[in-house]
Amino acid sequence: MGKLRNYLPLLLMTAMPCLAGERVDESMLLGSVKNVTIENLRGEVTVIGNSSDTVLVTGELDDKAEGLTFEKSGSRIIIKVEMPNNSHNAWGVDGSELTIEIPKHVRVSFKGVSSNINISNFSDGTEIQTVSGDINAKNLQQQVELATVSGNIDSKDLSGKIRLSSVSGDIHDRNSSGRAHFKTVSGNLSSSSEANEISANSVSGDIELRLGDIDELIVSTVSGEFDSRLSLNDNGLLKMSSVSGDLTVDFKNEVQASFDLKTNAGGNIVNRLTTAKAKRAKYGPSSKLSFESGNASGSVRASTVSGRIEIK
Repeated sequence: MGKLRNYLPLLLMTAMPCLAGERVDESMLLGSVKNVTIENLRGEVTVIGNSSDTVLVTGELDDKAEGLTFEKSGSRIIIKVEMPNNSHNAWGVDGSELTIEIPKHVRVSFKGVSSNINISNFSDGTEIQTVSGDINAKNLQQQVELATVSGNIDSKDLSGKIRLSSVSGDIHDRNSSGRAHFKTVSGNLSSSSEANEISANSVSGDIELRLGDIDELIVSTVSGEFDSRLSLNDNGLLKMSSVSGDLTVDFKNEVQASFDLKTNAGGNIVNRLTTAKAKRAKYGPSSKLSFESGNASGSVRASTVSGRIEIK
């Protein structure tokens, strides 16, 4: 019986036929594998990092699934719910409900369409892509990329190089650190982060940032509102721009920076840091405010066409 156990991982290196909607409970020794790739069309997948040396897949396949591929290919393990070509339009069909446990030092990538994913506890990078599914991510390190089109992203305790993007879904990030890039089109973004380098872009979505000590923050929006609270480090850089959206920054520290604030078409500048006042252009609706605070080692730049700029 012991010898048979030793051969089980080899037997699992081929695609395993599973009946549609049938439960699965399969495992494979990790060996020298460095990457695990997962594909699931729809449903919900939970991926958990642990301290074992085994990859475990349990749960139930999509009602329309043709089978489950669970195999080693070079330095990768592939986990894929096999679906027929016309399966994208199967309304009312239950998707896969899977839990996948993987050693936490492995890099994980996931692709889905209408599949939600919950992923946690990985230390060597993750890449998640889904179309209409939601992403729930916790305790991920190194290079972290989370992307969805119309789904929402909820993240906590991410660290390293972080990229979160959604088109129409919202992004809610908590307690991240390192370097972070956030991008939305019409979705809203909120982040409570200790990252010291951040960029945030939106078209019509609002951006709300509650930050720690910042070396660099670059923000751009078209019609969305931007509101932030932060400390700008000495020699730090803050750049923000909008077309019609308002830009608001509340400094937690005695900021040491030169300020250059501009509006171009009737926008308004409100300075609650010093007594300096914005000056209107002699010709046209533009206005400008330039001044220095403290040793002026940092730089604060803001521009808008018709929005409001407020610093305090």
